[in-house]
Amino acid sequence: MNAAFAELLAAIVLTALAALAGWFAAGEIGAEVMTLSAVTFFFLRQLWMVLRLIHWAGCPLGTPTPSASGAWGAVFDALHRRGRLASAEREQATQELDRFRRAAEALPDGVMILDGHRAIEWMNLQAEVCLGLKGSVDTGSRITHLLREPEFLDYLDSPDHRGVPLQLHTQRNPGRSLQLQAAPFAAGRTLLLVRDVTQLQKLATMRRDFVANVSHELKTPLTVTLGFVETALDALDDTPPQEIAQYLQTAVEQARRMQQLIDDLLTLSSLETDSPPLEEPIDVTALLTDIWQEVQALSAGHHHISLENQGPRRLLGSARELRSAFANLAGNAVRYTPDGGEIVLRWNVEGTAGGRFSVRDSGIGIAREHLSRLTERFYRVDRGRSREAGGTGLGLAIVKHVLERHQAALQIESEPGRGSVFSAVFPPHRIQP
Repeated sequence: MNAAFAELLAAIVLTALAALAGWFAAGEIGAEVMTLSAVTFFFLRQLWMVLRLIHWAGCPLGTPTPSASGAWGAVFDALHRRGRLASAEREQATQELDRFRRAAEALPDGVMILDGHRAIEWMNLQAEVCLGLKGSVDTGSRITHLLREPEFLDYLDSPDHRGVPLQLHTQRNPGRSLQLQAAPFAAGRTLLLVRDVTQLQKLATMRRDFVANVSHELKTPLTVTLGFVETALDALDDTPPQEIAQYLQTAVEQARRMQQLIDDLLTLSSLETDSPPLEEPIDVTALLTDIWQEVQALSAGHHHISLENQGPRRLLGSARELRSAFANLAGNAVRYTPDGGEIVLRWNVEGTAGGRFSVRDSGIGIAREHLSRLTERFYRVDRGRSREAGGTGLGLAIVKHVLERHQAALQIESEPGRGSVFSAVFPPHRIQP
């Protein structure tokens, strides 16, 4: 366009110059010629201003408008004001878009925008993580070419999917349970929300298992208790008192087992809901002495139990909670160590002035594949042996919660047939000099 106007302008100038030269040669310079010259100059000036305007319109955004006087100055000033207004609006729109993207990136859920052909226009980082995609590579691709699960394709094609989420397991990201929900968006687009519900489903499964385990753990001793009580009642007239007493003693043992299970459940519940433990100084020597005497009584002389106290004298925390955790670790060592075995309770300095309480036994040991699950509620390596030993299956779960409340860690080392070492490791700020 600029070249065409330049050629036109040059042609007009040349024509005007040729006409003036002819008039000068013929000696015909007069009022008409002066008028024509003025009109020609005015016309050429307008063309020159139009050419400058067209040239400015082709420059990058932000280029200052040409300077001029008169009507063209007013035109350029108006264009300048309009350009500044448009620039401000663009800047505001850019800032709003940036805020939207930052907000979408901060969301805990995945957000994806699909165009009318279901191609990905934009997605946040969480959507990439959930769906196993990469924005720099997959943006512009159709989502139906990336996620080929039939239920997902049917969901997008269904006219009734609005407001109804879809549960999906994708091959691109195995092991994750996703919840997807599509909603109509501006200009025929689709807003796809993605939520990772893997952990929620695991928690739901754990709750179901917990209820089933509690029911099972209570049902067995309750059935035994009722059976022996009913037998004793039916046989009062023709059964020796010694046998009746034996029935009742068995019923009492099963009732105590149920009571211990309920007490452990209440302890776990309080640990999960109570406020953080008190920062009271605990006399570790007195605490360990009490636990050692308790374990001696539980063993009834069947094990060699020793206490090594080489650590700090005071520990900050809840004496009641820590006593429960330490006693659980020591009691488990007694229950799972054969008669004649050795058990060592030890308290020593750990790392840079931290503390470690450990229980080492020469018991049956635990296979490696079970170690990561030992703190799960009701998890048992050998269910039959655990019940014979009198455990509720909640001891290590209680230990784990107590230590977490004291910013401590539970460490387990074990090998089948060679015993185990259970250690509670406390950070330096829990130790009082």
